[in-house]
Amino acid sequence: MVRKSELTEATWGEVNFTQATWTIPAERMKRKRPHVVYLSRQALDIFVALKTCAGGSRYVLPSRYDPDIPMSKATLNQVTTLAWKAAQQDGQPLGKFCVHDLRRTASTLLHEAGYNTDWIEKCLAHEQKGVRAIYNKAEYAEQRRVMLQDWADMIDLWVKGDPALWVVVPPPSSPLSMLRPPSSPTPLIAE
Repeated sequence: MVRKSELTEATWGEVNFTQATWTIPAERMKRKRPHVVYLSRQALDIFVALKTCAGGSRYVLPSRYDPDIPMSKATLNQVTTLAWKAAQQDGQPLGKFCVHDLRRTASTLLHEAGYNTDWIEKCLAHEQKGVRAIYNKAEYAEQRRVMLQDWADMIDLWVKGDPALWVVVPPPSSPLSMLRPPSSPTPLIAE
């Protein structure tokens, strides 16, 4: 749910594998404040694989021609274009999209699943405005961590071809159940 430049310019010094966090420094953030991304199990697995592929580069996504510079933003644009073309060839109903559309999609679908707007906006690193910005300084760390794990689990279910199983909720006895939106659809699969 990060911006394209936040991803392409990421360095290994920002990733904490033990805490499963990626802290984007203030100088690379639109609002000029550090931003913590809580990594799901799936995201952490991807980061481990990327670390192996990156060799000795300080960048999470190094340029394929020069490991001392990050991958260009145009490369990610090309990835989305190729994904769209592959979907067209397979007869999949996928409209053309850009990297930023993935942020919008995540926000929309998490809202549709009933997650708290404040948690979603905090994940997107959007600035609060008005009175709320003055009074609400909450980070929602644990809520964001749980929501992002749920989001990764939802994506896994979609990839497996089962769109009906789109919200995974723990049993009511779980301490995490209080973090889930109360209006979530009844899951077909429980953790």
